[in-house]
Amino acid sequence: MSRPSSPDVVVVGAGVAGLYQLHRLRDLGLSYRVFEAGSGIGGTWFWNRYPGARCDVESLEYSYSFSEELEQEWEWTERYPAQAEILEYIEHVAKRFDLDRDVELDTRVMSAVWDGARWAVTTDRPETVSARYVIFATGCLSQPKEIDIPGMEGFRGDVWSTARWPHDGVDFTGRRVAVIGTGSSGVQSIPVIAQQAAELTVFQRTANYILPARNAPHSPQAQQEHKANYPTHRRLARESPAGLLGVQGEASAMDATAEERREVYEQAWNIGGLGALRRAYNDISLNLDANRTVTDFLADKIRSIVRDPETAQALAPSDHPFGTKRPCLDTGYFETYNLDHVRLIDLRTTPITTITAEGIRTTDRLVEVDDLVLATGFDAMTGALLAIDIRGTNGLRLADAWADGPTTYLGLQVAGFPNMFTITGPGSPSVLSNMIVSIEQHVDWISDCLARIDSQVIEASPDAQQRWVAHVTEAADQTLMNHANSWYVGANIPGKPRVVMPYVGGVGRYREICDGVSAAGYEGFVLTRGISPGA
Repeated sequence: MSRPSSPDVVVVGAGVAGLYQLHRLRDLGLSYRVFEAGSGIGGTWFWNRYPGARCDVESLEYSYSFSEELEQEWEWTERYPAQAEILEYIEHVAKRFDLDRDVELDTRVMSAVWDGARWAVTTDRPETVSARYVIFATGCLSQPKEIDIPGMEGFRGDVWSTARWPHDGVDFTGRRVAVIGTGSSGVQSIPVIAQQAAELTVFQRTANYILPARNAPHSPQAQQEHKANYPTHRRLARESPAGLLGVQGEASAMDATAEERREVYEQAWNIGGLGALRRAYNDISLNLDANRTVTDFLADKIRSIVRDPETAQALAPSDHPFGTKRPCLDTGYFETYNLDHVRLIDLRTTPITTITAEGIRTTDRLVEVDDLVLATGFDAMTGALLAIDIRGTNGLRLADAWADGPTTYLGLQVAGFPNMFTITGPGSPSVLSNMIVSIEQHVDWISDCLARIDSQVIEASPDAQQRWVAHVTEAADQTLMNHANSWYVGANIPGKPRVVMPYVGGVGRYREICDGVSAAGYEGFVLTRGISPGA
């Protein structure tokens, strides 16, 4: 197939965001190239195939809304979809709308350089494509965190990363397995690995808040009822703080009695999911005392499930408020530590000193293992972008522009990088939201922008960017977000500037701001006459 060497647009990434952007570009009649580093489409759901991988947003909400026919025809099997089902859904969407034929797989973008009129995008084929616009749909959680533990290269066993799991799986039957990391991928994979492994040792640096998923098969009747009300559900999600359905509690936790709070929290615990407990009262994310009523409740729950008091104590977070890191969803996680062949090592008290040929040595002991699983997370939000050599006006490197932390206008553009867009970039709700709701909003905004500005060059103004960054910081300061060393602020990456990267002002409010900017003729952006579309 012949592909244009000078398209209107280059899209980097073919996950949920890149595929929808491709769909919209077709509607606009623009020429394009879409590059994907993987050997298949799906982004996050192509790469993350570790045992137990599952979405923490309910399936009927974690789905595209741009096609009523698609909404009605696809049947989800569970409340929380597993990786294989989500990837199957994405592949169905790609085939239904004939998108996959235009995705160039196994093609990694190495650099993107602005020459004053167009972007020169170079891949590892190698090939350089000249485009008017470049849109990065590279994902917020797609660049694995680099691990630097002394002695790793000398380990004689197998090392597996949850971020790059083998497509044909791993059999741990009869093996001695160590898992380092207890974030989402660790929490999801540990109960599954424990079903196979002869011995499982979990190395925990930071205890995380873990809520019950209450996952279950969808009944046909409940699914049809939800589908019948999709227009209302979608509208409410777009207007909500996190892009999720659910009503925010109006009362303060501090105005309720201890008995009233426990009843409310028990109801939320039994409902399960990310939002029920957080929405119980209106000040949980704003007031430390209110937040502490939740953390005390969750610590009690852990003690009621985990039989060993020392293990239960280690599993209860004590160094950050609830909600300042993304909570994990649990299916049998705490119960796993009641199994005789599973043990937890708290790295706060006995840190790892080195990896040996036989296993992992801490300050207390040597744990001999056959397999090492790294569930150590990602260089979130900026990692995938900074892995590409991106250079804007006068050769300005994005890495230099972001040396003190990412700066954007609305999470959509970066001053000094004309005609470059980032889908769910830093400074947007992104990872604090239902990602598909935020992705669709960004793709629609970008697409409408391209249609309206015609052949003009668009760039965020430095002043508007500075004001937006200040607003993002101010919004975060009104919450408890800065009380945690989370990947939201880059604290999981040594040397990464500590900046609250996502916008905590809410999905609904953010949408209003973006709509207002475009309605005002792209206020805060500088538009200049560029080259003609056919140049």
